Amino acid sequence: MLDAQREAWNRGDLDTFLETYWKSPELVFQSNASIARGFEATRERYRRRYQSEGREMGRLAFEDLEVESLAPGLALARGAFRLAFRDGKGAHGRFTLLLRQRPEGWRIVYDHSSSGE
Repeated sequence: MLDAQREAWNRGDLDTFLETYWKSPELVFQSNASIARGFEATRERYRRRYQSEGREMGRLAFEDLEVESLAPGLALARGAFRLAFRDGKGAHGRFTLLLRQRPEGWRIVYDHSSSGE
């Protein structure tokens, strides 16, 4: 699932990248000091940050990835992300994801990502 997410990001395909998120108003995305509640707010946050005028998505890589089963249909994923941009700049940080197995497949129901840009 995370490999597919990375591949979609690197193609510049934000919609496919977001398919791994639970399409629910109960989705929580927490980043540094901000919280987005719900799928729509999460999607808008990504669009504003990575697809608004003058922005680029960059190339995404995951590092130190660990996935732990917590219970049937529930898992915790944690690791690091690294973004590389065409201008030579980059961003990096850590993430913790709560994953639930839903009828449509595994989905991120909680995402806490912190950036050390």
